[in-house]
Amino acid sequence: MSKTLRSAFVGATASLALIFTGAPAHAVDIAAVTDDYLFSKTLSQFTTLRAQQPYAGQLDWSSDGCSYSPDNPFGFKFLPACHRHDFGYRNYKRQSRFSETNRLRIDNNFKSDMYKQCGSNFACKWTADLYYKAVREFGGSASSTAAAVETAGV
Repeated sequence: MSKTLRSAFVGATASLALIFTGAPAHAVDIAAVTDDYLFSKTLSQFTTLRAQQPYAGQLDWSSDGCSYSPDNPFGFKFLPACHRHDFGYRNYKRQSRFSETNRLRIDNNFKSDMYKQCGSNFACKWTADLYYKAVREFGGSASSTAAAVETAGV
């Protein structure tokens, strides 16, 4: 089959699938994509994906950074972890999957991301613990991370 004929056949098949099923021929499981980006990709890979914003019509890539807390406290690079944490909360809510169990998974991933940024730096891990405690205490509410840290008394 010639390349032109093959391309026409593939295009016609995709069009027919859309007409008869009402869905694209290559429908994507956006919940699975979300989970992959959150839990299977490295933070560096996630940051690259965030810059490209695939599935922008289906995924919420917006972020307010680390809310009202410093994005990079004491020079510790927490901003990428905050971006992924926001991605998790926003998309799980959008996909009606935001439960306490899933919130814990997203928050634990946030802590893990921050710890990886810290390496063996104790002060960084201590700061990451504060951020984690704040999201566990107040995540998903209207409170900011900064207010949560202050309320946590640390």
